[in-house]
This record gives sequence, structure tokens and C-alpha cells, in this order.
Amino acid sequence: MVSPEDIKNWIEAGLAGSTATVDGDGHHFEAVIICPDFAGKSMIQQHQMVYGALGDKMKAEIHALSMKTLTPEQAGA
Repeated sequence: MVSPEDIKNWIEAGLAGSTATVDGDGHHFEAVIICPDFAGKSMIQQHQMVYGALGDKMKAEIHALSMKTLTPEQAGA
């Protein structure tokens, strides 16, 4: 079973300079992802970047992922 820590690690490995906080029960997950590369991108583009980082795991291992994507400036970091 996939853990929130697995998803956090996959996102951070796939999006350079990102930090992620992930919670979930093994089936449904919620993530907050902060990444400087989100700057100038629409929310849809940001989410596509996260899906790209997760790759095929979104099809097989992760059943539901809701996310909030922020730049460091938006997060106050």
C-alpha cells in the first residue's frame, strides 16, 4: 500500500526544488506542494507538472489525490 511519505518522496524527486506535505489513508490523499517552477503557470499546468512527476503511479498506485500547488512566494516561504 502507498503511504503519504511515498507520495511526498516521489513528488519531491520529480519536481526539483519542491517541498510537499501529504496526508492520506492509503487510498485518498491530500497534498500541498510548493515549487518555484510553478511561477507563471496556471493551476492546471501546475497540477500537470505534479502528475508528470508521479507518472504511472497515478494510474496504478494512487487512487485519489487532491492537491494545492503554490509558489514559495504564495506560501510565504
